[in-house]
Amino acid sequence: MDYNEEITEEFQGVKLWWSANRTLSKTQRIVIYPVDDEKKSYKLTVHKRHIELITQSYISHVMKEGKEIETRNRQRKLYSNNPSQNWDGYRSNKWSNVLFEHPATFDTLAMDAKLKEEIKNDLIKFSKGKDYYARIGKAWKRGYLLYGPPGTGKSSMIAAMANLLDYDVYDLELTAVKENTELRRLLLDTSSKSIIVIEDIDCSIDLTGQRGKKTEKDGNEDEPSDPATKRVKKEEKKESKVTLSGLLNCIDGLWSSCGGERIIVFTTNYVEKLDPALIRRGRMDKHIELSYCCFDAFKVFAKNYLEVDSHSLFGEIESLLGETNMTPADVAENLMPKSDYDDVETCLKRLVEALKDTKEEAKKKVEDEARLMAEKEEEEKQRQKPEKEEKEQSGKDVKEVKENGVAKVGEEVKETGVTR
Repeated sequence: MDYNEEITEEFQGVKLWWSANRTLSKTQRIVIYPVDDEKKSYKLTVHKRHIELITQSYISHVMKEGKEIETRNRQRKLYSNNPSQNWDGYRSNKWSNVLFEHPATFDTLAMDAKLKEEIKNDLIKFSKGKDYYARIGKAWKRGYLLYGPPGTGKSSMIAAMANLLDYDVYDLELTAVKENTELRRLLLDTSSKSIIVIEDIDCSIDLTGQRGKKTEKDGNEDEPSDPATKRVKKEEKKESKVTLSGLLNCIDGLWSSCGGERIIVFTTNYVEKLDPALIRRGRMDKHIELSYCCFDAFKVFAKNYLEVDSHSLFGEIESLLGETNMTPADVAENLMPKSDYDDVETCLKRLVEALKDTKEEAKKKVEDEARLMAEKEEEEKQRQKPEKEEKEQSGKDVKEVKENGVAKVGEEVKETGVTR
Protein backbone atom coordinates (compact mmCIF):
# COMPACT_ATOMS: atom_id res chain seq x y z
CA MET A 1 0.00 0.00 0.00
CA ASP A 2 1.07 3.58 -0.67
CA TYR A 3 1.14 5.99 2.24
CA ASN A 4 -2.26 7.57 3.01
CA GLU A 5 -3.94 5.04 0.72
CA GLU A 6 -7.08 3.37 2.08
CA ILE A 7 -8.33 -0.14 1.21
CA THR A 8 -11.74 -1.54 2.08
CA GLU A 9 -12.13 -5.23 2.95
CA GLU A 10 -14.93 -7.50 4.11
CA PHE A 11 -14.54 -10.38 6.60
CA GLN A 12 -17.48 -12.59 7.56
CA GLY A 13 -19.89 -9.86 6.49
CA VAL A 14 -18.07 -7.13 8.46
CA LYS A 15 -16.65 -4.11 6.63
CA LEU A 16 -13.11 -2.94 7.51
CA TRP A 17 -10.85 -0.09 6.38
CA TRP A 18 -7.02 -0.35 6.14
CA SER A 19 -4.64 2.59 5.71
CA ALA A 20 -0.83 2.86 5.62
CA ASN A 21 0.91 5.64 7.55
CA ARG A 22 4.38 6.84 8.41
CA THR A 23 5.77 9.19 11.05
CA LEU A 24 9.10 10.99 10.76
CA SER A 25 11.18 11.62 13.85
CA LYS A 26 11.38 15.28 14.84
CA THR A 27 14.63 14.90 16.79
CA GLN A 28 18.10 14.81 15.27
CA ARG A 29 20.60 12.26 16.55
CA ILE A 30 24.25 11.61 15.86
CA VAL A 31 24.85 7.88 15.44
CA ILE A 32 27.78 5.76 14.30
CA TYR A 33 25.71 3.52 12.06
CA PRO A 34 22.82 4.71 9.89
CA VAL A 35 19.32 3.98 11.23
CA ASP A 36 15.87 4.46 9.83
CA ASP A 37 14.03 7.09 11.93
CA GLU A 38 10.87 6.63 9.89
CA LYS A 39 8.10 4.78 11.74
CA LYS A 40 5.69 2.82 9.54
CA SER A 41 2.32 1.47 10.59
CA TYR A 42 -0.99 0.12 9.37
CA LYS A 43 -4.26 1.45 10.76
CA LEU A 44 -7.37 -0.73 10.89
CA THR A 45 -10.77 0.89 11.36
CA VAL A 46 -13.92 -1.07 12.22
CA HIS A 47 -17.18 -0.50 14.09
CA LYS A 48 -16.70 -1.03 17.81
CA ARG A 49 -19.37 -3.73 18.00
CA HIS A 50 -17.12 -5.99 15.88
CA ILE A 51 -13.99 -5.60 18.02
CA GLU A 52 -14.24 -9.12 19.46
CA LEU A 53 -14.44 -10.69 15.98
CA ILE A 54 -11.43 -8.68 14.83
CA THR A 55 -9.19 -9.46 17.82
CA GLN A 56 -10.10 -13.15 18.07
CA SER A 57 -10.36 -14.20 14.41
CA TYR A 58 -9.47 -11.58 11.83
CA ILE A 59 -5.98 -10.57 13.01
CA SER A 60 -4.80 -14.20 13.24
CA HIS A 61 -6.34 -14.82 9.79
CA VAL A 62 -4.37 -11.89 8.34
CA MET A 63 -1.08 -13.05 9.91
CA LYS A 64 -1.52 -16.62 8.67
CA GLU A 65 -2.42 -15.53 5.13
CA GLY A 66 0.47 -13.08 5.09
CA LYS A 67 2.99 -15.75 6.02
CA GLU A 68 1.65 -18.12 3.37
CA ILE A 69 1.84 -15.42 0.69
CA GLU A 70 5.38 -14.54 1.76
CA THR A 71 6.37 -18.21 1.55
CA ARG A 72 4.86 -18.59 -1.92
CA ASN A 73 6.51 -15.45 -3.25
CA ARG A 74 9.90 -15.70 -1.59
CA GLN A 75 13.03 -16.57 -3.55
CA ARG A 76 14.92 -19.65 -2.46
CA LYS A 77 18.50 -19.11 -1.35
CA LEU A 78 21.68 -21.17 -1.19
CA TYR A 79 23.69 -20.48 1.97
CA SER A 80 27.33 -21.25 2.78
CA ASN A 81 28.94 -20.83 6.20
CA ASN A 82 31.46 -18.02 6.77
CA PRO A 83 34.67 -18.52 8.79
CA SER A 84 34.13 -17.77 12.47
CA GLN A 85 36.63 -14.89 12.47
CA ASN A 86 34.16 -12.99 10.26
CA TRP A 87 31.15 -13.45 12.56
CA ASP A 88 31.67 -10.30 14.65
CA GLY A 89 31.24 -6.72 13.52
CA TYR A 90 28.57 -4.51 12.01
CA ARG A 91 26.05 -6.41 9.88
CA SER A 92 28.20 -9.55 9.90
CA ASN A 93 26.54 -12.93 9.35
CA LYS A 94 27.42 -16.55 9.98
CA TRP A 95 26.03 -17.46 6.56
CA SER A 96 26.41 -15.82 3.17
CA ASN A 97 23.83 -16.49 0.46
CA VAL A 98 23.02 -16.30 -3.22
CA LEU A 99 19.75 -16.90 -5.04
CA PHE A 100 19.11 -20.60 -5.55
CA GLU A 101 18.02 -21.09 -9.14
CA HIS A 102 18.96 -24.71 -9.84
CA PRO A 103 16.56 -26.07 -12.50
CA ALA A 104 16.55 -29.72 -11.33
CA THR A 105 13.15 -31.19 -10.49
CA PHE A 106 11.89 -34.72 -9.92
CA ASP A 107 10.47 -34.62 -13.45
CA THR A 108 13.95 -34.07 -14.91
CA LEU A 109 15.69 -36.38 -12.43
CA ALA A 110 16.89 -39.54 -14.18
CA MET A 111 16.43 -42.51 -11.86
CA ASP A 112 14.21 -45.50 -11.20
CA ALA A 113 10.59 -44.32 -11.46
CA LYS A 114 9.39 -46.31 -8.43
CA LEU A 115 12.18 -44.99 -6.19
CA LYS A 116 11.56 -41.44 -7.40
CA GLU A 117 7.87 -41.62 -6.49
CA GLU A 118 8.72 -43.10 -3.09
CA ILE A 119 11.09 -40.22 -2.28
CA LYS A 120 8.58 -37.58 -3.40
CA ASN A 121 5.83 -39.05 -1.23
CA ASP A 122 8.18 -39.22 1.76
CA LEU A 123 9.18 -35.56 1.38
CA ILE A 124 5.61 -34.31 1.01
CA LYS A 125 4.50 -36.37 4.01
CA PHE A 126 7.30 -34.84 6.08
CA SER A 127 6.47 -31.25 5.07
CA LYS A 128 2.89 -31.74 6.29
CA GLY A 129 3.85 -33.55 9.48
CA LYS A 130 4.11 -30.79 12.08
CA ASP A 131 1.22 -32.08 14.23
CA TYR A 132 2.25 -35.70 13.74
CA TYR A 133 5.83 -35.11 14.95
CA ALA A 134 4.52 -33.16 17.96
CA ARG A 135 2.14 -36.02 18.81
CA ILE A 136 4.82 -38.72 18.74
CA GLY A 137 7.32 -36.54 20.64
CA LYS A 138 10.02 -36.17 17.97
CA ALA A 139 11.79 -33.10 16.62
CA TRP A 140 10.35 -32.07 13.24
CA LYS A 141 13.36 -33.10 11.16
CA ARG A 142 14.31 -35.89 8.80
CA GLY A 143 17.67 -37.27 7.69
CA TYR A 144 18.59 -38.49 4.21
CA LEU A 145 21.76 -40.37 3.29
CA LEU A 146 22.57 -40.23 -0.43
CA TYR A 147 25.33 -42.63 -1.44
CA GLY A 148 26.74 -44.06 -4.64
CA PRO A 149 29.57 -43.62 -7.16
CA PRO A 150 30.53 -40.12 -8.38
CA GLY A 151 28.29 -38.79 -11.16
CA THR A 152 25.11 -40.56 -10.07
CA GLY A 153 23.10 -37.39 -9.34
CA LYS A 154 23.41 -36.76 -5.60
CA SER A 155 23.63 -32.97 -5.94
CA SER A 156 20.79 -32.91 -8.48
CA MET A 157 18.68 -34.90 -6.03
CA ILE A 158 19.22 -32.24 -3.34
CA ALA A 159 18.23 -29.47 -5.78
CA ALA A 160 15.09 -31.39 -6.77
CA MET A 161 14.17 -31.82 -3.08
CA ALA A 162 14.55 -28.08 -2.47
CA ASN A 163 12.47 -27.19 -5.54
CA LEU A 164 9.74 -29.67 -4.61
CA LEU A 165 9.31 -28.36 -1.05
CA ASP A 166 10.33 -24.74 -1.73
CA TYR A 167 13.06 -24.96 0.95
CA ASP A 168 16.31 -23.03 1.27
CA VAL A 169 19.60 -24.97 1.11
CA TYR A 170 22.41 -24.58 3.67
CA ASP A 171 25.67 -26.02 2.33
CA LEU A 172 27.64 -26.71 5.51
CA GLU A 173 31.41 -26.93 4.98
CA LEU A 174 32.64 -28.78 8.09
CA THR A 175 36.33 -28.12 7.43
CA ALA A 176 35.68 -24.39 8.01
CA VAL A 177 34.17 -25.06 11.46
CA LYS A 178 36.78 -25.00 14.21
CA GLU A 179 34.94 -26.65 17.08
CA ASN A 180 31.65 -28.14 18.25
CA THR A 181 30.46 -24.84 19.76
CA GLU A 182 30.78 -23.10 16.40
CA LEU A 183 28.91 -25.92 14.70
CA ARG A 184 26.07 -25.58 17.18
CA ARG A 185 25.86 -21.80 16.68
CA LEU A 186 25.79 -22.26 12.90
CA LEU A 187 22.96 -24.77 13.00
CA LEU A 188 20.95 -22.62 15.42
CA ASP A 189 21.24 -19.78 12.91
CA THR A 190 19.51 -21.77 10.15
CA SER A 191 15.86 -21.15 9.37
CA SER A 192 12.94 -23.54 9.23
CA LYS A 193 11.89 -24.87 5.81
CA SER A 194 15.50 -25.63 4.98
CA ILE A 195 17.75 -28.46 3.82
CA ILE A 196 21.11 -28.67 5.62
CA VAL A 197 23.64 -30.44 3.41
CA ILE A 198 27.03 -31.93 4.26
CA GLU A 199 28.47 -33.24 1.01
CA ASP A 200 31.15 -35.95 0.97
CA ILE A 201 30.79 -36.49 4.70
CA ASP A 202 33.53 -39.16 4.59
CA CYS A 203 36.04 -36.55 3.34
CA SER A 204 34.98 -33.54 5.45
CA ILE A 205 36.73 -34.46 8.71
CA ASP A 206 37.70 -37.62 10.55
CA LEU A 207 34.23 -38.96 11.35
CA THR A 208 34.91 -42.53 10.33
CA GLY A 209 34.73 -44.18 13.73
CA GLN A 210 38.26 -43.51 15.11
CA ARG A 211 36.74 -40.98 17.55
CA GLY A 212 40.03 -39.29 18.30
CA LYS A 213 42.15 -42.45 18.60
CA LYS A 214 45.55 -42.34 17.02
CA THR A 215 46.03 -45.07 14.47
CA GLU A 216 49.26 -46.92 13.81
CA LYS A 217 49.39 -45.35 10.37
CA ASP A 218 49.11 -41.86 11.85
CA GLY A 219 51.86 -42.60 14.32
CA ASN A 220 54.26 -43.91 11.68
CA GLU A 221 53.50 -41.20 9.14
CA ASP A 222 56.66 -39.58 7.83
CA GLU A 223 57.07 -35.98 8.96
CA PRO A 224 57.82 -33.49 6.15
CA SER A 225 61.33 -32.11 6.22
CA ASP A 226 60.35 -28.68 4.91
CA PRO A 227 59.57 -26.29 7.85
CA ALA A 228 56.88 -24.46 5.88
CA THR A 229 55.11 -27.72 5.03
CA LYS A 230 55.41 -28.77 8.69
CA ARG A 231 53.75 -25.54 9.78
CA VAL A 232 50.92 -25.91 7.25
CA LYS A 233 50.26 -29.53 8.31
CA LYS A 234 50.28 -28.49 11.96
CA GLU A 235 47.76 -25.73 11.24
CA GLU A 236 45.57 -28.18 9.30
CA LYS A 237 45.48 -30.53 12.28
CA LYS A 238 44.47 -27.67 14.57
CA GLU A 239 41.99 -26.20 12.09
CA SER A 240 38.93 -28.29 12.92
CA LYS A 241 38.13 -29.84 16.29
CA VAL A 242 34.61 -30.91 15.39
CA THR A 243 34.10 -34.41 16.77
CA LEU A 244 31.72 -37.19 15.85
CA SER A 245 29.87 -36.85 19.15
CA GLY A 246 29.60 -33.09 18.62
CA LEU A 247 28.04 -33.55 15.20
CA LEU A 248 25.66 -36.21 16.50
CA ASN A 249 24.48 -33.95 19.33
CA CYS A 250 23.77 -31.14 16.87
CA ILE A 251 21.78 -33.19 14.37
CA ASP A 252 20.07 -35.60 16.74
CA GLY A 253 20.57 -34.46 20.33
CA LEU A 254 18.77 -31.87 22.45
CA TRP A 255 19.94 -29.04 20.19
CA SER A 256 18.22 -30.58 17.18
CA SER A 257 14.83 -29.63 18.65
CA CYS A 258 15.65 -25.90 18.52
CA GLY A 259 13.71 -25.15 15.34
CA GLY A 260 11.61 -27.33 13.09
CA GLU A 261 10.90 -28.40 9.53
CA ARG A 262 14.50 -29.15 8.65
CA ILE A 263 15.92 -31.87 6.43
CA ILE A 264 19.52 -33.00 6.96
CA VAL A 265 21.28 -34.58 3.99
CA PHE A 266 24.63 -36.40 3.99
CA THR A 267 26.24 -37.47 0.73
CA THR A 268 29.11 -39.92 0.30
CA ASN A 269 30.76 -42.02 -2.37
CA TYR A 270 31.92 -44.60 0.19
CA VAL A 271 29.18 -45.41 2.68
CA GLU A 272 31.23 -48.27 4.16
CA LYS A 273 33.73 -45.71 5.56
CA LEU A 274 31.15 -44.03 7.80
CA ASP A 275 30.65 -44.77 11.48
CA PRO A 276 27.42 -46.79 11.93
CA ALA A 277 26.39 -44.37 14.71
CA LEU A 278 26.35 -41.52 12.19
CA ILE A 279 23.96 -43.13 9.72
CA ARG A 280 21.70 -45.24 11.92
CA ARG A 281 17.92 -44.94 11.54
CA GLY A 282 16.64 -41.99 13.51
CA ARG A 283 19.56 -39.86 12.34
CA MET A 284 19.64 -40.72 8.68
CA ASP A 285 16.06 -41.98 8.40
CA LYS A 286 16.15 -42.77 4.70
CA HIS A 287 19.13 -44.33 2.91
CA ILE A 288 19.02 -43.76 -0.86
CA GLU A 289 21.48 -45.49 -3.15
CA LEU A 290 22.05 -43.60 -6.39
CA SER A 291 23.71 -46.12 -8.64
CA TYR A 292 24.59 -46.53 -12.31
CA CYS A 293 22.17 -45.58 -15.06
CA CYS A 294 19.23 -47.90 -15.63
CA PHE A 295 16.88 -47.98 -18.61
CA ASP A 296 14.20 -45.94 -16.78
CA ALA A 297 16.75 -43.21 -16.13
CA PHE A 298 17.89 -43.32 -19.77
CA LYS A 299 14.30 -42.79 -20.99
CA VAL A 300 14.09 -39.63 -18.85
CA PHE A 301 17.34 -38.39 -20.40
CA ALA A 302 16.11 -39.20 -23.90
CA LYS A 303 12.91 -37.25 -23.26
CA ASN A 304 14.71 -34.28 -21.71
CA TYR A 305 17.70 -34.06 -24.05
CA LEU A 306 16.31 -35.32 -27.36
CA GLU A 307 12.52 -35.07 -26.88
CA VAL A 308 11.92 -38.68 -27.95
CA ASP A 309 9.92 -41.41 -26.21
CA SER A 310 10.99 -44.32 -28.43
CA HIS A 311 13.52 -45.22 -31.14
CA SER A 312 14.80 -48.30 -32.92
CA LEU A 313 18.05 -48.10 -30.90
CA PHE A 314 16.27 -48.20 -27.53
CA GLY A 315 16.32 -52.02 -27.45
CA GLU A 316 20.08 -52.22 -27.96
CA ILE A 317 20.66 -49.47 -25.41
CA GLU A 318 18.51 -51.28 -22.83
CA SER A 319 20.52 -54.47 -23.36
CA LEU A 320 23.86 -52.64 -23.07
CA LEU A 321 22.80 -50.76 -19.93
CA GLY A 322 21.96 -54.11 -18.34
CA GLU A 323 25.51 -55.34 -19.04
CA THR A 324 27.46 -52.13 -18.39
CA ASN A 325 28.07 -49.79 -15.46
CA MET A 326 27.78 -46.23 -16.77
CA THR A 327 26.92 -43.28 -14.55
CA PRO A 328 23.96 -41.03 -15.37
CA ALA A 329 26.41 -38.15 -15.88
CA ASP A 330 28.22 -40.08 -18.64
CA VAL A 331 24.94 -41.10 -20.30
CA ALA A 332 23.74 -37.49 -20.28
CA GLU A 333 27.01 -36.26 -21.77
CA ASN A 334 26.77 -38.69 -24.67
CA LEU A 335 23.14 -37.80 -25.35
CA MET A 336 23.74 -34.05 -25.37
CA PRO A 337 23.98 -32.64 -28.95
CA LYS A 338 27.44 -31.22 -29.61
CA SER A 339 26.52 -29.16 -32.67
CA ASP A 340 23.54 -28.01 -34.73
CA TYR A 341 24.10 -31.00 -37.01
CA ASP A 342 23.64 -33.60 -34.25
CA ASP A 343 20.21 -35.20 -34.54
CA VAL A 344 18.52 -37.91 -32.46
CA GLU A 345 20.13 -40.73 -34.46
CA THR A 346 23.63 -39.27 -34.04
CA CYS A 347 23.31 -38.83 -30.27
CA LEU A 348 21.86 -42.29 -29.68
CA LYS A 349 24.56 -43.95 -31.81
CA ARG A 350 27.21 -42.06 -29.86
CA LEU A 351 25.77 -43.45 -26.64
CA VAL A 352 25.71 -46.98 -28.11
CA GLU A 353 29.39 -46.72 -29.06
CA ALA A 354 30.28 -45.35 -25.62
CA LEU A 355 28.42 -48.22 -23.92
CA LYS A 356 30.23 -50.77 -26.12
CA ASP A 357 33.60 -49.17 -25.30
CA THR A 358 32.78 -49.20 -21.61
CA LYS A 359 31.75 -52.84 -21.83
CA GLU A 360 35.01 -53.77 -23.57
CA GLU A 361 37.05 -51.82 -21.02
CA ALA A 362 35.27 -53.58 -18.17
CA LYS A 363 35.86 -56.97 -19.83
CA LYS A 364 39.53 -56.18 -20.38
CA LYS A 365 39.87 -55.02 -16.78
CA VAL A 366 38.42 -58.30 -15.52
CA GLU A 367 40.76 -60.29 -17.78
CA ASP A 368 43.77 -58.24 -16.65
CA GLU A 369 42.86 -58.74 -13.01
CA ALA A 370 42.45 -62.50 -13.59
CA ARG A 371 45.81 -62.63 -15.38
CA LEU A 372 47.54 -60.70 -12.60
CA MET A 373 45.97 -63.00 -10.03
CA ALA A 374 47.16 -66.07 -11.93
CA GLU A 375 50.68 -64.63 -12.24
CA LYS A 376 50.74 -63.87 -8.55
CA GLU A 377 49.62 -67.41 -7.70
CA GLU A 378 52.28 -68.83 -10.03
CA GLU A 379 54.95 -66.66 -8.42
CA GLU A 380 53.80 -67.85 -5.02
CA LYS A 381 54.04 -71.47 -6.16
CA GLN A 382 57.52 -70.91 -7.57
CA ARG A 383 58.57 -69.24 -4.33
CA GLN A 384 57.21 -72.08 -2.22
CA LYS A 385 58.62 -74.85 -4.46
CA PRO A 386 62.29 -74.59 -3.24
CA GLU A 387 61.08 -74.46 0.35
CA LYS A 388 58.99 -77.59 -0.21
CA GLU A 389 61.90 -79.42 -1.86
CA GLU A 390 64.20 -78.36 0.96
CA LYS A 391 61.75 -79.69 3.55
CA GLU A 392 61.42 -82.99 1.65
CA GLN A 393 65.21 -83.34 1.41
CA SER A 394 65.55 -82.52 5.10
CA GLY A 395 63.03 -85.27 5.90
CA LYS A 396 64.98 -87.81 3.83
CA ASP A 397 68.23 -86.96 5.60
CA VAL A 398 66.63 -87.41 9.02
CA LYS A 399 65.21 -90.77 7.94
CA GLU A 400 68.61 -91.96 6.68
CA VAL A 401 70.28 -90.91 9.89
CA LYS A 402 67.75 -92.85 11.93
CA GLU A 403 68.08 -95.93 9.71
CA ASN A 404 71.92 -95.83 9.72
CA GLY A 405 71.96 -95.34 13.45
CA VAL A 406 69.72 -98.41 14.07
CA ALA A 407 71.78 -100.55 11.71
CA LYS A 408 75.00 -99.60 13.44
CA VAL A 409 73.62 -100.46 16.86
CA GLY A 410 72.35 -103.82 15.58
CA GLU A 411 75.77 -104.77 14.21
CA GLU A 412 77.45 -103.97 17.52
CA VAL A 413 74.99 -106.20 19.38
CA LYS A 414 75.73 -109.12 17.07
CA GLU A 415 79.49 -108.71 17.43
CA THR A 416 79.67 -108.18 21.17
CA GLY A 417 76.50 -109.97 22.30
CA VAL A 418 75.77 -107.02 24.57
CA THR A 419 72.34 -105.50 24.59
CA ARG A 420 72.19 -101.81 25.12
